[in-house]
Amino acid sequence: MKTLPLDGVKVVDLSRVLAGPHCSMALGDLGAQIIKVERSGSGDDTRGWGPPFAADGESAYFLSTNRNKLSLAADFRSNADVLLLRELIAGADIVIENFLPGALSRYGIDADLLLAQNSRLIWCTISGFGPDSLRPGYDFVVQAESGWMAITGEPDGAPMKTGVAWVDLMTGKDAAIAVLGALAGRHRLTTAEDRRIHVTLRASALAGLANVAQNALVSGRDARRWGNAHANLVPYQLFAAADRPFVLAVGADPQWPPAARALGLDELAVDPALGTNAGRVAHRDRVVAAIAAAVAQRPAAEWIAALESAGVPCGLVRGVQEALQQAIDHGDASPRTGIAPQGHGRVRYEPPHLDAHGALIRHHRWSAFHHVPTLPVRPA
Repeated sequence: MKTLPLDGVKVVDLSRVLAGPHCSMALGDLGAQIIKVERSGSGDDTRGWGPPFAADGESAYFLSTNRNKLSLAADFRSNADVLLLRELIAGADIVIENFLPGALSRYGIDADLLLAQNSRLIWCTISGFGPDSLRPGYDFVVQAESGWMAITGEPDGAPMKTGVAWVDLMTGKDAAIAVLGALAGRHRLTTAEDRRIHVTLRASALAGLANVAQNALVSGRDARRWGNAHANLVPYQLFAAADRPFVLAVGADPQWPPAARALGLDELAVDPALGTNAGRVAHRDRVVAAIAAAVAQRPAAEWIAALESAGVPCGLVRGVQEALQQAIDHGDASPRTGIAPQGHGRVRYEPPHLDAHGALIRHHRWSAFHHVPTLPVRPA
């Protein structure tokens, strides 16, 4: 059985949709006890985000990011439910929420007061645009405003969002990292303000631009769309073989000569003008045209075999089902609990039905976890 490093850590998750639940799921995978507080009646918005829906009516979207949690439905307009939430928070280590500023306080859940009352509590607020903004945070909007869409898509095409809500996911991971850092150094966090964390979609998105942002900062020029090519590396892009597309990723100069030879382009392998990446970038059109003409003559599998034998990074463009197949075959992917966590993470509970554990939590509070059976441990 894997050691669960966050065993005994208690988390009240007041968040919904994706960024916050993704953060809490990461903590739950590591062993934390997560009570997911949901709106009475309808629950997390993503419960209705389908099809597809599982046989029991749960949306695939909800299932993707809510394992390892117990569900409590609560009415924030109910004094009894607010008192229950305050009691749970008083015994918690972490609160995660993504309400607009002032919303929780209006219901009687005041972060500053609760932090003052519980000197061990870490409070993480996830928002779209910062603690003073009343704008709701939606991944698509932030992708547009942060520059992501401007650099995604074909050079002569329309701006394009990514295929998943990557800003939400990255923000959830940023929040988990921030929470874990605070948890590890909690003895040094001497004030309530120290234990208050604000994470925003906008900041995570801008940080996620990484080298693209740095290119713009260093050059003073705006970034552009490169489609499936790379602004700084050549050849590092999609190519069409005779039967299906594949990617070639020459990320270091020593990889170039064996790549060129594997593709039957011996003359390019020894051309001194192409010996460095800067030279290949300067001669991008020539290099790319030569590779495109060569690979169109044979199936992708043959090129992959030749390139991999030469130690050159490459890969087939796979559909999602094809990409998942190996994980499915090894039991690392489930229609109920998603993709298995890495490291010391473990799947202990399936994503819960709305208020599945409400009665237990109301009666036993945090000890409710002792009454909920976990899933069998899969043999390593």
